[in-house]
Formats: sequence, structure tokens, C-alpha cells
Amino acid sequence: MRELTIQNNEAGQRLDKFLSKYMNRAPKSFFYKMLRKKNITLNGKKAEGKEILSAGDRVKLFLSDDTIRQFSEHREYGIYTARFEGAAGKPDIIYEDAHTLFMNKPVGMLSQKAKPDDISLVEYLTSYLLDTGQLTQESLRTFHPGVCNRLDRNTSGIVAAGKSLAALQQLSAMFHDRSIRKYYLCLVKGTVSRTARLSGYLTKDSRTNRVTVQSVKPDPQITGAAPIETEYRPLKAAGGTTLLEVHLITGKTHQIRAHLAAEGHPLIGDYKYGDRHLNDEFKRSYGLEFQMLHSCRLCFPHCTGVLSPLSGKELTADPPELFLKICRDRGVM
Repeated sequence: MRELTIQNNEAGQRLDKFLSKYMNRAPKSFFYKMLRKKNITLNGKKAEGKEILSAGDRVKLFLSDDTIRQFSEHREYGIYTARFEGAAGKPDIIYEDAHTLFMNKPVGMLSQKAKPDDISLVEYLTSYLLDTGQLTQESLRTFHPGVCNRLDRNTSGIVAAGKSLAALQQLSAMFHDRSIRKYYLCLVKGTVSRTARLSGYLTKDSRTNRVTVQSVKPDPQITGAAPIETEYRPLKAAGGTTLLEVHLITGKTHQIRAHLAAEGHPLIGDYKYGDRHLNDEFKRSYGLEFQMLHSCRLCFPHCTGVLSPLSGKELTADPPELFLKICRDRGVM
């Protein structure tokens, strides 16, 4: 017999989902059969599988170790933190509480895996929580921490992560409904003198991973066009460039980069949507190999439940040193 006590980071999910993670090679029919026969119980009682688990609940498996092993296939997570030293650097933790963690992602690091052998911010997060004893190899059978917003590999700044299922669900919902206000710093080509709010429609070509922005709604027969809104205000202009603070209202792929390029103010360092000649100048002068875009600030509304410590908070993250140096040299900071 094996007894499992539900931890805070596992709470909020159905019993059958929890069991499917713990024994991830077993068919669902196996769990329902074991539940019917009371070979799996919840808090000492017969269960159906649809019950929502709470922290402290006890799940008993009246199964042999061999059976549990047979239906389990779990990866051992190594300690990845040292592998982030180098080009990508190591993310700074700017805020942490019992359920959430916010990191300042460096340029060059993926938010999430693009291929199976990638090491991303999620692997760093998992490693950090293992290192600090907030996770164990055993607890990773039923819960994986994750990030709730994503930044492009060559965009730096704040990424939110959930250390519990409840936090992941609530944070993800807040990013989806836009109740968290997201602000970015970017250095763009040209002189921008006025605050503006841009609206348009974004279409993505998945083959080229490039988006197109149009000011009017495309032909209804063209699928995938999404409405977008981007608001910006100039902080300072000098030397043919402007430092902008951008309020990202919607959050689509490459939205800021493509929207500002469509306005004639592409980001410095952005070879996909920007001015190649100008970018080459910055590359020669500074070795710049990323777009000048940094997620600098998150503002939270009133929050309840596991997110209550974040209620009304404003989290900020400093841009990379090269970003700051270029802005100082250009006279915009």
C-alpha cells in the first residue's frame, strides 16, 4: 500500500487527473476499475475520480510496488542551473512567494522548450525549486511548475511562473483576460513625439514565423487574423532614435515588433521587421545581436486566493546592461 498526501502545488485538480500523472502509463479504465473496487481511496473512502483535491487530502493506493512501477515512466530532472551561465546568463528572481515566482529573463533564453532537448526557463525554474527543496523528484510525478507568459528568445524581461497548480491557473487566466497590465521598453528608429494607441489586425505565417499587421480587417476568407492593440508613449528622443514605453494591451506573436515597424518605427536590432542597414551599424558599434525590447513592468489589480500577496503590486525588472549602455550613448536615458 502507498499513501500520497496532496500538497499545495497539487491541489485544485481532479483525482483522476492526479492519478493519470502519478501513473502516466496506465489507461484511464485501470483507475476507474481500481476506484470501483476501492483499491484506490480518497481520505479513506470510496471515490469516483471526479473529486477536486485539496491540500492535505490522502490518496491510498492498495497496489503492489511492481504494479505502480509498471504503470510509471518518469524522467529524472537534473540540476540545470549551471548550464545557464554563458551567453544566455542566469535569470534574476525579482519576486517570490509561496505560490508564484517572477524572473527577469535574459536575452538568448527560451521561455519554453521549442524542441525536446532544449533547456528553457521552465527547466531553470524546475531546477531552482529542486535545489531549494520546494520540489522533490517524487512531487514532479504529479505537478510541473510552469510559466504563464512567454517572451521571444531575444526579448528580455519579466516572466511569471506558477509554483502551484492554483497559481498557474489563476495567473494564466489574468494574462488571458488582460487584467495584468504589461509594459515594455524599446528603442526604435526615428523620432516619436506623441503618445498613441494603435489598433490593427495581425496574421501569422507559421511557415516563416513572421507576422503581418494591417490597419483594416482582412478578407474574411483569410483565417487567423487577430485584432491587436498597442499603446506607447515616448520617453525621450535623440540621435534619430526614441526610447518608448509600450503598454501591450493584447499579446500576440511579435506584436510590438511588427506593429511599430508598420508605423515606420522598427525596433533597433530587429532584423526580422527592422532596418537592416541601421541594425548593421549598431551591430558593428556595440555587437548588438538582439532587438531592443524589454518587458520592464507588470501591474496587478486586486487579487484574491493564492494570488492575494500580489494584490495591487507593481513588479519591475532592469534591462540588460548593453540595452542601458546603448540608450545612454544615444542620449535617451
